[in-house]
Amino acid sequence: MSPESGDDTIAPGAIPASLKRALLARQERARKRPAQIEAAKQLWSVAQSDTGQSQVAARFLLGLYNGDRFPFDLTEFRRLDTDLFEKCLQVLEMDATPEREIHDAMGIPGEAFERLARDWGWV
Repeated sequence: MSPESGDDTIAPGAIPASLKRALLARQERARKRPAQIEAAKQLWSVAQSDTGQSQVAARFLLGLYNGDRFPFDLTEFRRLDTDLFEKCLQVLEMDATPEREIHDAMGIPGEAFERLARDWGWV
């Protein structure tokens, strides 16, 4: 950039490859985030029911909410149909690089997660 010209462009090759990869990864995460949040909300909906799959969805979401209090056994994924399993993977990918806590990302108060745990008899 030339101070006199006011040109903010960066010369090709001036950005290190590692920074480029990091920026592209951040853009990709941002692109995926809405679908991941929607998947989390769909799992939340499933978790409100009383089926085997809803129990797994509830435990999975609670594990992301507070893994120390609500551990999740990965073999429980075997109880899910393919669609719900894929939703869990989307949410897990989002939680691997969290911008916010799961309940905040979903727009659901922490107390609702606590109530879910009580409803399932886990507290």
